[in-house]
Amino acid sequence: MPKKVHAKHILVKTEQEANAILYDLKHGMDFDEVAKARSICPSGKKGGDLGWFTKGKMVKEFENAAFSLKKDEISKPVKTQFGYHIIKVVETE
Repeated sequence: MPKKVHAKHILVKTEQEANAILYDLKHGMDFDEVAKARSICPSGKKGGDLGWFTKGKMVKEFENAAFSLKKDEISKPVKTQFGYHIIKVVETE
C-alpha cells in the first residue's frame, strides 16, 4: 500500500455526468483538458491536480479509491458529499 499518492481528479455533480466523462477519457480525451473544462472543483484550473497527500487528508471514499489505484490508472466514479469524482493517480510512494 502506498504511503502517499499524487492524484488528479474531476469533480461533477451527477453520476451521469461522471460516467460520460469516464467514457470520454477511455476514448482518448486528455484528463487535464477535461478537468479544466468540466470540473467544478477549483483544482480543475490546474488540470485537477491535487498534489501529494497521505491517508487521513481526504474524505474516506475518495481516499479509499485513490490509494487503491496504480500509477496512471483512472477510477470509476466515486461518490462523496461533494459530488462524483473521477480520480487519476499520477504517482505513488
